[in-house]
Amino acid sequence: MHRTHTCGKLRLTDKGTQVTLSGWVQTRRDFGGMTFIDLRDRYGITQLSFNEELDEELNNKARSLGREFVIKVHGEVIERSNKNTNIPTGEVEIQVNNFEVLNAALTPPFTIEDETDGGEEIRLKYRYLDLRRNPIQEKLILRSKLNKAARDYLDSADFIDVETPYLIKSTPEGARDFVVPSRLNEGQYYALPQSPQTFKQLLMVSGLDKYYQIVKCFRDEDFRADRQPEFTQIDCEMSFVERDDVLNTFEGMIRTVFKQVKNIELGDIPVLTYADAMKRFGSDKPDMRFGMELVDLDSVAKGNGFGVFDNADSVVAINVTGGNKYTRKELDAFTNWVKRPQIGALGLIYCRVNEDGTYKSSVDKFFDQDKLAQWVSACESKAGDLILVLSGGEEKVRKQMNELRLHIGVLEGLRPKDKFNACWVVDFPLVEYDEESDRWHAMHHPFTSPIPADRDKMETQPGEVRANAYDMAINGMEVGGGSIRIHDKELQKRMFDLLGFTEEEAQAQFGFLLNAFEYGAPPHGGIAFGLDRLAAILAGTDSIRDVIAFPKNNMGRDIMIDAPAPLNRDQKRELGIEG
Repeated sequence: MHRTHTCGKLRLTDKGTQVTLSGWVQTRRDFGGMTFIDLRDRYGITQLSFNEELDEELNNKARSLGREFVIKVHGEVIERSNKNTNIPTGEVEIQVNNFEVLNAALTPPFTIEDETDGGEEIRLKYRYLDLRRNPIQEKLILRSKLNKAARDYLDSADFIDVETPYLIKSTPEGARDFVVPSRLNEGQYYALPQSPQTFKQLLMVSGLDKYYQIVKCFRDEDFRADRQPEFTQIDCEMSFVERDDVLNTFEGMIRTVFKQVKNIELGDIPVLTYADAMKRFGSDKPDMRFGMELVDLDSVAKGNGFGVFDNADSVVAINVTGGNKYTRKELDAFTNWVKRPQIGALGLIYCRVNEDGTYKSSVDKFFDQDKLAQWVSACESKAGDLILVLSGGEEKVRKQMNELRLHIGVLEGLRPKDKFNACWVVDFPLVEYDEESDRWHAMHHPFTSPIPADRDKMETQPGEVRANAYDMAINGMEVGGGSIRIHDKELQKRMFDLLGFTEEEAQAQFGFLLNAFEYGAPPHGGIAFGLDRLAAILAGTDSIRDVIAFPKNNMGRDIMIDAPAPLNRDQKRELGIEG
């Protein structure tokens, strides 16, 4: 037996007990005739003591142990003379009778501590060492609890866990596919699924009624903190449902997950239309932890001879409560921040609301006190506040102001990681026009149903058609999205026509689904939640890499195993892809 107890279990009530522990050497401290070692496993740390007066040879042997050696020790639990109240085992130590080295270790390239000295690249290269650190282990444990809470909820709601294929057919919609050459079908390729979308719809046609799967998905796209080439979804579908049925079911799941994983009761989860979300926040995934909503200043800012406003489609402001504290230097920094290429604003206008009832603006030449008072009234500003204004194209300027709002929210401490606010966003546009390809693209995917009242506009005014789609956002991050699906063959063909598919292309790509609809497809809808994103939010981290055991770096490479890697000539020849 390698251990009778873990390194986090022993307490003062175990005093006098003979125990066996195994783990990694965290630290070693030499004090002349005594040596102390902190032994670590994933459950905690226990101090080991060696005394040369009791066993000089054993004490000398202990001094040869280095960091991360794997050892097995046997000894007696005794009371510590210098208790450590910071750890659960801090009242006891093991007076070691004997030990053996199970495996020696090289000195690690970074310290295996909560606050390590290793950068991300070196930690990803030695990820098996990084995973020994408590913060990483705690995040993976949280992810495991999230996974279980979601499964338990869905099981209790009669959802059936069904696996769908990983080797499927490439489709032209969505992100780029990862493709897999077929040895037995030379010159032909599988694709890895971006989602199990069509398969879960076919399961509804099959009569399974409620499906879920916690499933890997793959997208060959550019990477950032909330994206990986392979990621995990809580993927779900239901038959005989309307939008509110889906929202109610999965709002329940999210509330259950937060309660079980973090013991947090989520507050009200409002439902916003896409149009309302963009108007109020400039985002279809608004951060609802704070107000600072966008204010339309068109009626009071235009027509005053200031061309920047007069020639703009839209003039938008936010009010920063207590923001008059910011210095001119800090305001200049805000201006430079919004002018960055990532934001793309041409400039930033401000108006200070002074304590004496006067106003000071960067455009005083065009706006006197009475006109600035109209800004203040529109923004409902108070003494000591600061109004920040951007102008430009309607959609663009609202997105820019959203970024500024979020930036100010961080500076003002309005976005704490331990506060959680969720919302639903509904009634997205069904399609969006891409000028480069000169065609309409599905906002969600081509299987999303248009709202019944808008179906007559599909051929004449496609840009005004609303989708029966919905997203959930938490703290400004989209965590889940779905829609009521098309279940009628003729409507699905109209959708393919709108997206520029010929009848032959639609049949070649999705004929199996269209054919299935002819055999009695029920009304159905579903949703998928990003497990990685949910875990990151719950863990209070900005990067999903922190909650994935073996993530890729920001170039999509696994630098630990050095993948992707070239194939040798024989492999390529066998696959028929010899170049």
